Amino acid sequence: MPIDALRWNRIRYTLIAPVYDAVVRVGAHRHRAAALLALKPGERVLVDGCGTGADLAHLPAGVQVTATDLTPAMVQRTRRFAAKLGRPVDARVMDAQALDLPDESFDAVLLHLILAVVPDPEAALREAERVLRPGGRATVLDKWVPEGERASLPRRAANRVARIVATDITRQLGPLVARTSLRVEHRETLGMGFFSLAVLRKPG
Repeated sequence: MPIDALRWNRIRYTLIAPVYDAVVRVGAHRHRAAALLALKPGERVLVDGCGTGADLAHLPAGVQVTATDLTPAMVQRTRRFAAKLGRPVDARVMDAQALDLPDESFDAVLLHLILAVVPDPEAALREAERVLRPGGRATVLDKWVPEGERASLPRRAANRVARIVATDITRQLGPLVARTSLRVEHRETLGMGFFSLAVLRKPG
């Protein structure tokens, strides 16, 4: 993994952190994703690429939450938000492409607005697969190009700026999932169709 790509992600998301929640308004989508996971008390949940911790507000009480992000500024915001909510969260600085977490240690993983950001989304998805227990599930929320379609010319042009500033908007989920053992259980488009949500399950 080119170290420059990781360093740039830390730099840009450190700069974005103070305004992230004001710019990225997908609370309804996060709520929908959490609902589809149908989490139960006592389950262990990983919020991978937690950002400011916005997903925490949509998780039910009683689950055990670990939150990771590459950017220390984001992890600090997650810790502060968790304290504001009054819920215990183990928030750590970690690379989604190489998680320092045991195999098969989580019942559910949230991959929200992370696979379009990391330099190697396949590695990140494989890591999520690794830490999921057999039968565990994951929600993936991001800006995917619809399956079977090519990103439009305007979208590819906009991506020249988007991928430098914040995120890639030309990726597809299907090819990434196809290179893992994960299976798509549910998929839906959200809002105006720019975002989509998928529920994946690990066999077992």
